[in-house]
Amino acid sequence: MAGPRTAPTVFTPATLGPITLRNRIIKAATFEGRTPGDLVTDELIAFHEEVAAGGVGMTTVAYCAVAPEGRTQGGQLWMRPEAVPGLSRLTDAVHAQGAAAQAQIGHAGIVANSTSTGRSALGPGRRFNPMTFRFTQAATTADIARIAGAHGDAAVIAEESGFDAVEVHLDHNYFASSFLSPAINRRTDGFGGSLANRARVALDALRAVRERVGDRIAVTTKLSMDDGVPGGFWTDEAMVLAEWIDREGLVDAMELTVGSSPLNPMYLFRGDAPVREMAELMPPVRKAGIRMFGKYKIKHYPYRPLFLLEQAEQIKSVVENTKLTLLGGITDLDGMNTAMDRGFDFVAMARALLREPDLVNRIAADASTHSLCIHCNRCMPTNFFNTRCVLRPETVGLLPFPADA
Repeated sequence: MAGPRTAPTVFTPATLGPITLRNRIIKAATFEGRTPGDLVTDELIAFHEEVAAGGVGMTTVAYCAVAPEGRTQGGQLWMRPEAVPGLSRLTDAVHAQGAAAQAQIGHAGIVANSTSTGRSALGPGRRFNPMTFRFTQAATTADIARIAGAHGDAAVIAEESGFDAVEVHLDHNYFASSFLSPAINRRTDGFGGSLANRARVALDALRAVRERVGDRIAVTTKLSMDDGVPGGFWTDEAMVLAEWIDREGLVDAMELTVGSSPLNPMYLFRGDAPVREMAELMPPVRKAGIRMFGKYKIKHYPYRPLFLLEQAEQIKSVVENTKLTLLGGITDLDGMNTAMDRGFDFVAMARALLREPDLVNRIAADASTHSLCIHCNRCMPTNFFNTRCVLRPETVGLLPFPADA
């Protein structure tokens, strides 16, 4: 007979840096597609207010770019003084529901749609993007320093707007993550070659954030464990990077993830690969790119519960002081309890909360509750317009951005 549970339950409060969350369940960042004017809208506030009312301990606003060229596409929020009033209304609404609010900050790098933003996409080197039919430009050392500093500026904007935490985006081959990947980063200067060099962009962004906000708000990161690309960033190097971050005390928690948005997006989104739906719902230029290259770029990875657990445990084995958040296939209380039993401090949910924003409250009321998410991933292409679960009747009919967005 099994002994009594010694791990905390997922519904107990937990500290995260200087804040305390009412439970250990975090709404993971999913770009909402509700900022067509690059600023907060009532629709964005309602999106997070609904999730907060649904019971999560903290909801994450994504994707808050640190610079105009760091947006993944036009019509996306970027952190500047003009954004503070709307962001403050958002955090007030979330707090009124008893949840904390986290801003995910980062720079899109090679993932940026330069056709849409009207600015050159930046990365480790010049690289053709088949989705936009444009080349990524090599970031100069001045660009790299500016972007690191912009992370600190964005964190201050988040603090001024009432956010309880900032999450620094170090994954999916966005700017910092593209430098980490040997498959993408072929530089021969001080930002290429060894892991110590390739990690400078990520570490400098974290240092800039910590230096600017100190311990006044929580600092977290979404860290890639591997990008799913041959010859790319892999778990052995992720373990070293996580150990460096932990040793320096740069963040209060790490949320562990995988995948490459430009090169292998379905490596994170396990389940169906809705290539046709992606093409039909995307803006014209990306629609053409998906139709031409989708079958080569978009692979299928079967879904299973807790699909990142074993890999995340490898990171956990080298992290001593930083709290860890398990992401991936967490849809019921059994999965949450497993994460707690294995020593993780928090769990993060994304697709399941798009399907049922009140899932956390429902699980708290009935331990046998299971998510209605079927992992069809048809929510993925909607993030260009209004991110939603297409199976929720109340979301049908939401207007997309203009065709050239």
